[in-house]
Amino acid sequence: MTSPAAGRPAPPQDGDTGLLAPGWAGTAAAAATGDTAYLRALLDAEAALTRALAALGLAPAAAAAAVTQAAGSGRFDVRSLAERARGGGNPVIPLVADLTKAAGEEHGPYVHRGATSQDIMDTATMLVAARTLDPVLDDLGRTERALARLAADHRDTPMPGRTLTQHAVPTTFGLKAAGWRSLVLDARDRVRRVRDALPVQLGGAAGTLAAFRAYGAGDPHQLIRAYARELGLAAPPLPWHTLRTPVADLAGCLAFTAGALGKLAVDVLTSSRTETGEVSEGSGGGSSAMPHKANPVRSTLVAAAARRAPQLAATLYGSLAAEDERPAGAWHAEWEPLRDLLRLVGGAAADAAGLAEELRVHPAAMRRNLHITRGLIVSERLSAALAPVLGRAPAKELLTELARRAHDEDRPLRELLAEVPELKEVDLDDLTDPARYTGFAGALTDQALERR
Repeated sequence: MTSPAAGRPAPPQDGDTGLLAPGWAGTAAAAATGDTAYLRALLDAEAALTRALAALGLAPAAAAAAVTQAAGSGRFDVRSLAERARGGGNPVIPLVADLTKAAGEEHGPYVHRGATSQDIMDTATMLVAARTLDPVLDDLGRTERALARLAADHRDTPMPGRTLTQHAVPTTFGLKAAGWRSLVLDARDRVRRVRDALPVQLGGAAGTLAAFRAYGAGDPHQLIRAYARELGLAAPPLPWHTLRTPVADLAGCLAFTAGALGKLAVDVLTSSRTETGEVSEGSGGGSSAMPHKANPVRSTLVAAAARRAPQLAATLYGSLAAEDERPAGAWHAEWEPLRDLLRLVGGAAADAAGLAEELRVHPAAMRRNLHITRGLIVSERLSAALAPVLGRAPAKELLTELARRAHDEDRPLRELLAEVPELKEVDLDDLTDPARYTGFAGALTDQALERR
């Protein structure tokens, strides 16, 4: 929309809807991290603090009820808060003013009592993270289960193994799927550990809880534990205003998760190329110009998230260097990249679950591709098997020569080997069958599937 008077775009009427972020738009992560969700977390943090104070006799029970009711009233204008946040550098300052007014003259003084803006902002951020990570864990569970089924179903399905983009030796699709699943389980374990440790923040102006003592608190740990219980978060041993381990741990597990899911995505992307055709997405996306296209959209979005996540995490790690007892800039620099990371990983986890559950596997294409190199994919096996017959050096020289001829003459290696007199008694059918040279792939798959 353009303002005719000013000739420039009018202010948006909606919040960030994800128009340029199809990877997370419309997902649970979008709902958990939007401006309205953040406002809800800030209000929850404020109300919980008053309830914790009341539980310890530091505020009247009526004040806790009044502040909680005011916080849930829906009277707060997120756009107004955002605009007024510029004055103090964070949205808590105008929110406290609005919540104090909403709680009424009698109970308003108990809003935000003893706290500082960073206490509420950090605690709200941990709430947003928890509310985002819970569905992420659900989606990682879906992905893991789908990959376990694929690994079991295709335990012995042979396919080309590839190293440095080229055919190497045969492997199985079951082992590949088991490897994807192993990464997903690694991500799940990291996310679960971080989720369970997300802490409240409560330190007051400079991390000493001095104001709470002035208001009558006798045991700081008792107060922090009460606050944590109200919100279902962990109680930290110290205020962490400039001890940003919780944010760094969150950044690390999110970046790892994006990368782990990205491995699945890029393998699907390369394996679903038209000329490869070993897998395909269950419901590919269309093209605006080419009616025949069924693009691997889910894989594309997950791969995009994996490429963005490390840089976002780097900003959060950079904020570990936070000066003094509360920093100027380091803390503020965390908010947007952390929300972006949560959104990216939330969207990627949802897409990965759908990708794994609907992935189509094409064993016939895998078998066809095993023979693209005219049998050279088993040259490693032939080197080991023919060395006792011909000698190690002669066997290598022979295979090098026959590999060249297989390319130049467009002939199968099996056919050329059959012309070598010294190999008349060798079972060439067995030695040159790629499906019979998958090593311990089946046993390794079984072992991987034992992990729960």
